[in-house]
Amino acid sequence: MMYPQSRVGTVVRRLGQALPVLFGVILATFVLTRALPGDPAAFFAGPAADEKSIAEIRKALGLDRPLPEQFLVYLRDLSRGELGTSISTGQPVSEELIRRLPASLELTFLALLISMIIAVPLGILAAINPGKLIDHICRILTTAGVSLPTFFTGLGLVFIFYYILGWAPAPLGRLDFAYLPPPHVTGFYLIDGAFAAEWDTVYAALSQLMLPCVTLALFTLAPIARMTRASMIQVLSSDFIRTARAAGLTNYTVLIKYAFRNALLPLVTTLGMVFSFTLGANVLVEKVFAWPGIGSYAVEALVVADYAAVQGFVLSMAIIFLILNLIIDILYTFIDPRIELGN
Repeated sequence: MMYPQSRVGTVVRRLGQALPVLFGVILATFVLTRALPGDPAAFFAGPAADEKSIAEIRKALGLDRPLPEQFLVYLRDLSRGELGTSISTGQPVSEELIRRLPASLELTFLALLISMIIAVPLGILAAINPGKLIDHICRILTTAGVSLPTFFTGLGLVFIFYYILGWAPAPLGRLDFAYLPPPHVTGFYLIDGAFAAEWDTVYAALSQLMLPCVTLALFTLAPIARMTRASMIQVLSSDFIRTARAAGLTNYTVLIKYAFRNALLPLVTTLGMVFSFTLGANVLVEKVFAWPGIGSYAVEALVVADYAAVQGFVLSMAIIFLILNLIIDILYTFIDPRIELGN
């Protein structure tokens, strides 16, 4: 088992190993954004601008320089913590990302929480009852979750629960127009509203979150339930499980203390992958529900070839992904002390 000092040293070493990956992401993003169709200078100048005005704006934005020089300028700005200014909003990209990231994280975290509450018990029950009704229900739900596009699910939920039943609020962002955002602490409306004891705001924010969260949860439920089921089936067929049953241990002890704990490693890996994918790919859900997250921000930037905004989005996603992988590696050592991060 590793000591805390060794774990800290390994974290530092893993961060050092991530730097080349991060540089590769920065380089690839820079090159690919320059290959996007469209001219950001022409968009900034407007449809009535002439070639001379567009050329002046291109020079002001530094787009007239050779690509290697532009890349070095971009690296210099990154070293200062500057991600540039978005030409579509006129605001610093870092401020836009900081303002929008909590909305996407709150949506993603709550969706994963809902899917885990449903998918993990469902996968366990399906594993211990193969071929029975609960196993068939698990397969139907997972197949539907994978097959149905998120925008279709979202529109269907809006049509049923907002338009027909009237149970849900209008899908127009994080809060209804009758409410003001709570005092900013974390950027998560549920947490900030609770800190300020504004329970009406918390309820309003939760109401707005429900439909987009359920939409994402139906999508993320499938891989979590499938991995839980497959891991539990594999573990339950192991020799040590048969030995534990022969020793007279209760079903609860065998399933939870022995089987589920040994099935956690692939499940944690799946959760990390699902979280990363969901955070970067929930743009359709954000569009359907007018959610002011980073996914919709990235799409709007792509449409107008907003280089700084696209690069900032990809860089932030890469950093989050690297941090998440590091957290997963550390969790491995707590789940199974035999695993050492240094190996």
